[in-house]
Amino acid sequence: MSHPSLVPALTRTLEGATSVVVLGVGSELRADDAAGLRAAESLRRMRLPRVRVLQGGAAPENVTGEIRRLAPSHLLVIDAADMGLPPGTIQLLRQDDLGGSKPGTHGISLGILLQYLSQDMSFQAVVVGIQPSSLEAGGPVSAPVSEAVAEVARAVQAALGS
Repeated sequence: MSHPSLVPALTRTLEGATSVVVLGVGSELRADDAAGLRAAESLRRMRLPRVRVLQGGAAPENVTGEIRRLAPSHLLVIDAADMGLPPGTIQLLRQDDLGGSKPGTHGISLGILLQYLSQDMSFQAVVVGIQPSSLEAGGPVSAPVSEAVAEVARAVQAALGS
């Protein structure tokens, strides 16, 4: 499923980025929950200028020290997100969309993680959600989510003009 508005939306959101940290979130052990990790890995292989890629896995709070050390102008988080949409749908999510105190498939919600980081850092947060089809333990990544992962990586590359 193509998302024609993704590149313009990312371009607007990443405008003026002097340094970008991409944070892949999810679990390789739970089918489509690996979407964020796979998209981040694709971006790492692209070796984009001004972009550092971190794998947060199922415990993204474990890389907050590294994010602070890198002090990015923009933090781009990529994660599987159940938005009640068709599998493979990609959406830019606002911090308000991320929930508060309830953990998701990670130990801490992304909303709380971003709130924590923003206490003593100034950055623009961008969260890319990819609608999963299945979070089955040991299951493969579905075709729609694999396509979305590739589309997200291409869109980020295009948005950053690389």
